[in-house]
Amino acid sequence: MVDVLGGRRLLTRDGAWVEADAALQNKVVALYFAAGGCASSRDFTPLLRRFHAQLLAQARRPAPFQVVFVSADGSAREMLDFMRRLHGPWLALPFHDPLRHELRTMYHISVIPRLVVVKPSGEVITDKGRKQIREQGLACFQNWVEAANIFQNFSG
Repeated sequence: MVDVLGGRRLLTRDGAWVEADAALQNKVVALYFAAGGCASSRDFTPLLRRFHAQLLAQARRPAPFQVVFVSADGSAREMLDFMRRLHGPWLALPFHDPLRHELRTMYHISVIPRLVVVKPSGEVITDKGRKQIREQGLACFQNWVEAANIFQNFSG
């Protein structure tokens, strides 16, 4: 994903900025397309937060996984409210970054919420991340790491 987001700064839910290159290097990245005004997004987000927390608890540091929120909210304020209310400690593409729209096109996003899991190159591992988390729990992550062909430091 560094190939796609390289050179950009991403936002934390606390409003801090991080460099995408450093934050995403050698990680499986889950692009989370969602919006706070969407009931299905509000339903899935707590499950994603728990999945993320459990995964980080079981992985040796640094965990080889990062969620990047790609907002479909109507405003930057709605996006930040949603992030602060329900999100885990993951990153977000800034609301005004035009790449938000390009990613929706690139990954064929027509409905939300959608969790697209990608390799560091941006190549899709699965566009059914939401379904896999619901059905398989943490077990799906091992498949993602193997497909991404990155150094594995996950013990689960």
